[in-house]
Amino acid sequence: MSAPQIEELTIAAAHEGFRSGAFTARELVDAYLDRIAAVDAAGPALNSIITVASDARDQADRLDAVFARTGEFIGPLHGVPIVVKDQIETADIPTSFGNVAAAEYVPAQDATAITKLRDAGAIILGKTTLPDFATSWFSTSSRSGVTKNPYDLARDPGGSSSGSATAVAANLALVGIGEDTGGSIRLPASFCGLVGVRVTPGLISRAGMSSLVTPQDTAGPMTRTVEDSARLLDVLVGFDERDEFTGAVVVDAGGASFTEAAAPRSAEGLRLGVLRQAFPDVADPDGARAASVLEAALTRLAEAGAELVEIAIDRLDEQVGFTSLYTTRSQQDMNAFVGARPDLPVESMGAIVAAGQYHEKLDLLEAIVAGPLDPTDDPAYLERVLAQTAFQRQVLGIMAVHDLDAIVFPDSKLPAPTHADIFADRWTCLTYPTNTVIASQLLFPAITVPAGFTEDGLPVGLEMMSAPYSERALLGVASAVEGALAARRAPHLDGNDA
Repeated sequence: MSAPQIEELTIAAAHEGFRSGAFTARELVDAYLDRIAAVDAAGPALNSIITVASDARDQADRLDAVFARTGEFIGPLHGVPIVVKDQIETADIPTSFGNVAAAEYVPAQDATAITKLRDAGAIILGKTTLPDFATSWFSTSSRSGVTKNPYDLARDPGGSSSGSATAVAANLALVGIGEDTGGSIRLPASFCGLVGVRVTPGLISRAGMSSLVTPQDTAGPMTRTVEDSARLLDVLVGFDERDEFTGAVVVDAGGASFTEAAAPRSAEGLRLGVLRQAFPDVADPDGARAASVLEAALTRLAEAGAELVEIAIDRLDEQVGFTSLYTTRSQQDMNAFVGARPDLPVESMGAIVAAGQYHEKLDLLEAIVAGPLDPTDDPAYLERVLAQTAFQRQVLGIMAVHDLDAIVFPDSKLPAPTHADIFADRWTCLTYPTNTVIASQLLFPAITVPAGFTEDGLPVGLEMMSAPYSERALLGVASAVEGALAARRAPHLDGNDA
């Protein structure tokens, strides 16, 4: 056997390696742990992994023993080393939610998503960084400081699934799991050249995952290919009695597996609505760099046979602003989560802020705590919720009128910001021009895929969103776009990078 080549490895290729005898799950885990030591803990010091699982090698050894004895995999993720955002509870690894006060908290049981991954044969390799309780578009955390973008170490990887994005992009794990309320999977995926998937809320259980805005929260895949995201969805999606929202699976159209839906296909005949309102301002030099990448990507899609339809959403910015529930509902949902865990040394979000036990750059957390404890104390709360359904109807109507397969736009109007800009308050969470909130507040599924790179080497993502419960069709669109653009490339990192 030779050491496995982990750069840009896929689940299918790893399984072929196991079957052919080229390498074992233990050897694969060793290769990733060596790389974590070389470029995450040392060298470039990406700082994406909070905790490495102490039993990762033991997990691999058990799987290898089963395969040696039976010649069969125990499940569809057999031997797949995976990193998980430290917002999702693991009973054998501390779960800090990115907060210094919770640094030593060990949950009583695994989150449902973790149980599903383990049952499918996945190896939980480690937990990844995030800002305190997922309250930022950036990586700033009282628990872990800042995480570096592997394409430019002076830049942020985006948040709140910061560590999962950096780790998967830098080939520190085969795949990763993030969480998305307003874009916390898709924004960092776009900044780190990844595929990131937000499903319709309720398809994946949130039991054991900290809340932010409960009706919008969902875990999801962060991977280097659309196919690997689909393979994770085949494991993660399903009903869970611990999360009543997962009753949504009965609305899911079913049919083919997500992996089958993501099979390679042509972009010929796709009808994509181009939402120009969400594109960068070319008068801004940073925006112009991103816009150049996006225009080139649209040109390639048209050349591949996709039909591009210019669309507009009436009062888009106004509707996105008014339907936001962060400063109205989040404090109730976050406090309910921590309040249900007497062993978690966090009383409430207000207590964290009062004690200064949070990162200084978390203006969203401060705004949440300044808001009502009960969302109904906001006199506009009912209007906001009703406005959300009106927003949904408008966008679904646009899709129907134009017979669209998906609506496309950049995840962000700018490339990844520098840490210096974040600390100098050029950008804060409340002012950063992300577009990911559009799909989140519509409660639509959305997928980002790499669109290309700016002239100075920064990834730019293209987001596709569609109607609720249309994940299979959306994966087909994403697969076609991925094939037409072929824009993913690994960052240049080694243990000697500074």
